[in-house]
Amino acid sequence: MPDTGLSDEQEALRRSVAEFAREVVAPVAAHHDEQRSFPYEVVAAMARMGLFGLPFPERYGGMGGDLFSLCLAIEELARVDSSVAITLEAGCGLGAMPIYRFGTEEQRQRWLPALCAGEALGAFGLTEPEAGSDAGGTRTSAELVDGAWVVNGSKSFITNSGTDITRLVTVTARTSPASSPSGRTSPSGGGGGPPREISAIVVPVPSAGLEVGPAYSKVGWHASDTHPLTLTDVRVPADHLLGERGRGYANFLAILAEGRIAISALAVGLAQGCVDESVAYARSRRAFGQPIASHQGIAFMIAEMEARTHVARTAYYDAAARVLAGRPFAKEAAIAKLVSSAAAVDNARDATQIHGGNGFMNEYPVARHWRDSKILEIGEGTSEIQKLLIARHLGL
Repeated sequence: MPDTGLSDEQEALRRSVAEFAREVVAPVAAHHDEQRSFPYEVVAAMARMGLFGLPFPERYGGMGGDLFSLCLAIEELARVDSSVAITLEAGCGLGAMPIYRFGTEEQRQRWLPALCAGEALGAFGLTEPEAGSDAGGTRTSAELVDGAWVVNGSKSFITNSGTDITRLVTVTARTSPASSPSGRTSPSGGGGGPPREISAIVVPVPSAGLEVGPAYSKVGWHASDTHPLTLTDVRVPADHLLGERGRGYANFLAILAEGRIAISALAVGLAQGCVDESVAYARSRRAFGQPIASHQGIAFMIAEMEARTHVARTAYYDAAARVLAGRPFAKEAAIAKLVSSAAAVDNARDATQIHGGNGFMNEYPVARHWRDSKILEIGEGTSEIQKLLIARHLGL
């Protein structure tokens, strides 16, 4: 059984971020959600706390923590605002982590200090209009010409890609397209041809030829920055190749495996936020002459919400513990992602029901939780992909 107790240092971090979430994030969450505005003042305050450097070594300006520390912070932020939580998760896990994991020392020294300080944000360009769950089918290409990579293609649903402090986006691109026996390029190595060589390349923002499209009109995560990207003959120096040539896709899969644990923490935070709001509302809302909390139907619904949250939290704690111990964790990360995202959606639905008509009003946090929850069953690998990964680990 995993030890789910927190050390004194971890508990101090959790309490610090919880207080920050209540006092700094919560008062402006509804405003930014309604205005669909990026919360620069909140991000700046998070940067001053050192949250963007949590899982990175001090020599790069980080806090010397680990993945679990980051997850604790993400969970507490998501209890009140998932947009802020995903901004931190993507900034650390998707923007900075690939550089730390796979970059050269020169690349780390060049880019990590600003990212760890929260002075800059990085983005992760994997998904494309026709390459989502099948991200190995990327059509973006990069050709080495006169000492520079010339990148062409498009990316979709890229978090933190269009803010005023976005400074880089790491993209996956075909650096050597494979051909089938017929001479046609194979989308992902099928049709009898060898697999495509997919590499990762860091593209500075801004760059000539890099177009950041209009922000998406999303169902939820309104205060999170999300844009499509178009790259037209974007030239970047050859030394912006991140990691070994041809290993970009495999490396990003490793990043996504850890990212699923962080997303699980976010989902648990949202699920817990739904419990918090439902308990408070059930105690204060009266019907038939008494608080609705005294009605067994309401009390049992909230009890089930708390049980889902506890199970999901235990799952992500276990997956994170495996990472820190250097043990295999891919199956457990998929389980945590599957269980926690379902808990978030189910809790958001039930919290809305408990609030009745008020749950359909955007002035109540549960309405925002309801809109924010669904993406958790889609982003960083759909629930169906998680089931596929789990089944494969079982030899199916």
